[in-house]
Amino acid sequence: MKVPAGLQPLIDDGVIDQVIRPLKSGKEAAVYVVRCGDEFRCAKVYKDMGQRSFQARVQYQEGRKVRGSRQTRAIGKATKFGRKEQEAAWKNTEVDALYQLSAASVRVPRPYGYFSGVLVMELITDSSGHSAPRLGEIDLEPAQAREFFSFLVRQVVRMLCIGLIHGDLSEYNVLVDENGPVIIDLPQAVSAAGNNNARTMLLRDVNNIRGTLARFAPELEGLFFGEEMWALFEKGELLPEAQLTGKFIFSEAIADVDDVLMSIEDARQEILIRQQGREAAANDD
Repeated sequence: MKVPAGLQPLIDDGVIDQVIRPLKSGKEAAVYVVRCGDEFRCAKVYKDMGQRSFQARVQYQEGRKVRGSRQTRAIGKATKFGRKEQEAAWKNTEVDALYQLSAASVRVPRPYGYFSGVLVMELITDSSGHSAPRLGEIDLEPAQAREFFSFLVRQVVRMLCIGLIHGDLSEYNVLVDENGPVIIDLPQAVSAAGNNNARTMLLRDVNNIRGTLARFAPELEGLFFGEEMWALFEKGELLPEAQLTGKFIFSEAIADVDDVLMSIEDARQEILIRQQGREAAANDD
């Protein structure tokens, strides 16, 4: 096939030897099967996103680090340079997450490097050597669904133990090879400690997987692993091999609405003060 423009630099530099075929294409990236020596791998070519797309990513970007104060101000003002920095941070997030998760024994595609905006990683295949199906594309026996759910909960725990949350985990972001589930697509991974939406995202991730697998094992709907692991995480007691039960006692206390509104107003005022400080610093520059 004709070599896509985004992969030509990798061909020129000898990183990959041949582009075999397209694997999938989405709004944010196009993935190709490539040959590197005697091995077949994936090459993920990220697409440039416009400013409008960035607005939908705000909840994911909270808590992410950028290189310096100039970059922070530029991103805040949505300048051309700021959008470029934001785009780079979005792409680098997946690369960094894959290396961290691989080191933590989370089952993700093995990364082989990031070259000229292209992520080269392991190609996940089924027992016949074909591209592995997504979790939502296969039928399971109840026992296998329970096994997959237990395994994926353990993967989410390991991720949380190193401070990461997938942020968009679902049946579409899990492949199934001959050894079981593999978690993919991590550009939106968030910091568990640095993002105010972290708990909500974690629960959504776990509940998405629970809902998918409960189609084959309905009793899974009565398990609340997300709430349980987050409670342990907040107390600093979550370990990679923690024995979770899926049982969780929800608080029945009546919320103090006035106190919540006061906290929101305090946070709003704090944000305004920070914005004023950034504007003052920018003017000084």
